[in-house]
Amino acid sequence: DARVRGWFLLDSYLPTFFLTGAYLVCIWLGNKFMKNRPPFSLRAHLIVYNLGITLLSLYMLVELILSTWEGGYNLQCQNLHSAGEADIRVAKVLWWYYFSKVIEFMDTIFFVLRKKSSQITFLHVYHHATMFNIWWCVLNWIPCGQSFFGPTLNSFIHVLMYSYYGLSVIPSMRKYLWWKKYLTQAQLIQFVLTIVHTLSAAVKPCGFPFGCLMFQSSYMATLVILFINFYIKTYRKAPSRTAIKEAPVTTEVKNGFHKDYFAAANGFLNNKKAQ
Repeated sequence: DARVRGWFLLDSYLPTFFLTGAYLVCIWLGNKFMKNRPPFSLRAHLIVYNLGITLLSLYMLVELILSTWEGGYNLQCQNLHSAGEADIRVAKVLWWYYFSKVIEFMDTIFFVLRKKSSQITFLHVYHHATMFNIWWCVLNWIPCGQSFFGPTLNSFIHVLMYSYYGLSVIPSMRKYLWWKKYLTQAQLIQFVLTIVHTLSAAVKPCGFPFGCLMFQSSYMATLVILFINFYIKTYRKAPSRTAIKEAPVTTEVKNGFHKDYFAAANGFLNNKKAQ
């Protein structure tokens, strides 16, 4: 798309490719480096990091709502050129969304430094690595129009998630974080709504590229499958009711949600070792 020519990181795929490769290499080498070393605490770093991602996500959420409202975007299907300057405004926000995906590589790096290698699951690495690359393609070919919906939902979810992660770093706040079990439900709803929205443009087209709609739907379907699989396995490991009653309020089990899901999305694990 000529409207994004010259934008940082977009004119060539090589930077995105090499940054993704460096991410994967850092996981491999980092685990080897930390093998015989004590884990880092990183509590202050995690507070700053999660606060930063929360604020960035809030900015993207507000700006996407305002720009699509200004452009009169059609919720069912929106093409790439009819909104004029509003399309450029949307594209600028979506560039930040693309760039945020490389920042979120730090989720995994924090795992490595804190020796939480068991939390670096296939789902975790797959999601982080693919999103950054997919959004390079989105910004180059479909940087506005129908592409706005998924990032809007995801930015909202990330405001909730990263604010939770940031607060959970502070021991005195953990007893107030009763709402974390609802985040997993919100994640799954987000994926399903994005698929429905994407397919709506295929059923009643408005000029948005059909192939892109099919690819996005297929990719989101992989996330739904992996997420449901993870969700089922997590609850199968749930302890008995007796164990739940005996568990302290601050544990993951007391809140009805297994700790591994949150570990799959962020670099902080709320357990006794982290206190």
